[in-house]
Amino acid sequence: MIDYSSLRTIDDLRNSGYQVRPVREEIRNNLIARIRAEEMVFPGIIGFEESVIPQLENAILAGQDVILLGERGQAKSRLIRGLVGLLDEYIPKIAGCEINDNPYHPICQACRNRVAEYGDYTPIEWLPREERYSEKLATPDISIADLIGEIDPIKVAEGHYLSDELVIHYGLVPRTNRGIFCINELPDLAERIQVGLFNLMEERDVQIKGYRIRLPLDVYVVSTANPEDYTNRGRIVTPLKDRYGSQIHTHYPRDLRDEISIMDQERNRFPDEERLVVPDYMKFILAEITSQARLSSEINQRSGVSVRVSIANYETVLSNAVRRSIINGEEWACPRVSDLSYIVASFAGKIELETFEEGRESRVTDELTRRGLLRVFGSRFSLEDLEDVIMAFDMGQSALTGSDRPAAEYPALVESIDGLADAVAGLTGGDRRPEVIAAAAEFILEGLHLSRRLNCNRSADGYRYTR
Repeated sequence: MIDYSSLRTIDDLRNSGYQVRPVREEIRNNLIARIRAEEMVFPGIIGFEESVIPQLENAILAGQDVILLGERGQAKSRLIRGLVGLLDEYIPKIAGCEINDNPYHPICQACRNRVAEYGDYTPIEWLPREERYSEKLATPDISIADLIGEIDPIKVAEGHYLSDELVIHYGLVPRTNRGIFCINELPDLAERIQVGLFNLMEERDVQIKGYRIRLPLDVYVVSTANPEDYTNRGRIVTPLKDRYGSQIHTHYPRDLRDEISIMDQERNRFPDEERLVVPDYMKFILAEITSQARLSSEINQRSGVSVRVSIANYETVLSNAVRRSIINGEEWACPRVSDLSYIVASFAGKIELETFEEGRESRVTDELTRRGLLRVFGSRFSLEDLEDVIMAFDMGQSALTGSDRPAAEYPALVESIDGLADAVAGLTGGDRRPEVIAAAAEFILEGLHLSRRLNCNRSADGYRYTR
């Protein structure tokens, strides 16, 4: 373990035997150490264990620059930011250097002058890994000066000659020297700016303005893009594509359980949630709704259906359950099927419909909700198991439910309908809390309605189920 506080000069660093490694070698060695120790390489990334992560690990082991291709909400940015954890905790640089110069081999004029003056007694400082990552969202107004650098007129006014390297104001890329530089949405970068990245990607240096200044930077470059934009020749310069060593496609969760794990991990949490109880079938319904949206011809699949749809819908359903429990003074907050009517607010704006029509988003959301609920209901029940419930409605029974109805009304309702109590008990595992019973009863009744075994009349009073 290095005692960073005791190493204050280049002489201290040299006597300690510290070796400065290129950033690719550093990341590679730390990745190898994690794999050998069987540690999680990218914490918080779910669903990529057998697909994206092995490809990314291969690229790191090969020392290749990477571009991640995927629709919105596929954890591209999070995956890239996870690379920061593969950097060393601290690295030494010449104190005060704007571009994190290697103490043994400085590349900027200011640091070369400092080393020439002080030699091995030049002071150093330790740079934490978090400060070695830079990220830039590609927008049309980005200039070469933003990324690479430009002449600082103030330094010229102070008396420096224009030919002096000291008049340069460094851009974001040089300031990320010995670190990781990310460009989000690469195709949105203007073509002339893309051309400016050629040297960085291949020769590993940058050139500033018209001056013959060569900065041999040590930068690991990663980028993200939407596949449709990336394959459009009008949006990206082909030679730049050729300079990326690995092109890795991300994807949406391929299993509902992965989607649910992401929902649970990413949703907003609050201190008073000990009162919250969430049936697993409600989570599956929300995940299935998103899954159905990704298959819908009504939705523009080129823009994708983000995992943020599932997360936001989950938060909306939970919040309505909490609101109901507060209004009715209930001990527990448990989401129900009737709460799904509120997700139109969190769904809208996160999908792009193929055709625009007033009110269409609401109708599409309702249709997707019905499909998702029916699929989950079919995985939990067969209609033969609920013949007694259907028969009770054939005999004239009815049931009134709704998102605002108190949970205390549901146990009596369930007992009054033949077969429903057994079905509810099977779904809840015998949980007798009224809030849990209410959720199970609504799920079964709505499932029978969508299976065309019950009629449902919706009104201001709630949902009335009859035969």
